[in-house]
Amino acid sequence: MEKKKEFNTKTLTLMAFGIALNIIGAFIALTLRLPIYMDSIGTIMVAILLGPKYAVMTGVCGSLISGTFDVYSLYYAPVQISTGLLAGIVAERGLLKGMKTPLGVLLFAVPTSIVSAIITVVLFDGITSSGSSYILQFLSGIGMNKVMAAFLVQIVTDYADKFTAVALVSLGLNAMPKKFVASFSKR
Repeated sequence: MEKKKEFNTKTLTLMAFGIALNIIGAFIALTLRLPIYMDSIGTIMVAILLGPKYAVMTGVCGSLISGTFDVYSLYYAPVQISTGLLAGIVAERGLLKGMKTPLGVLLFAVPTSIVSAIITVVLFDGITSSGSSYILQFLSGIGMNKVMAAFLVQIVTDYADKFTAVALVSLGLNAMPKKFVASFSKR
């Protein structure tokens, strides 16, 4: 029988840590103008350990707080919802472990990319605070349709971003005591 996850101090603390990881990652990516976002590391960690429901809450809270230094972050909260929900589902099915990881990341990165691209084009005409905006502007400048450029950039950068996040989370979880990790999930 599956152990029901409770909302307790341990869960809240892990979510707070996830929110902090999202904020720190987003701040680093923004400051360095990286073409990846690094704002979902904590969301993905919570998705793996606690599941989709808690990951969605973690992602949205991270977006709201990151909005204090990057106003664009507020508008991308739906991306965190998509990431938390889908990464949690993919993780529950064991697709974020070992050789299945590239496929698992693809399964939640593509829908998330679609949400991101729509927000980027509709709300911001392709220009945001992210380093990926430079790539989008370049593609538009050489004649590619802005909507197509946004989808292409988002799919490539979101996959790289999410894969990097999953790799970092896996490294972190593998460094933690097995008993501690097992207390959250069936990992």
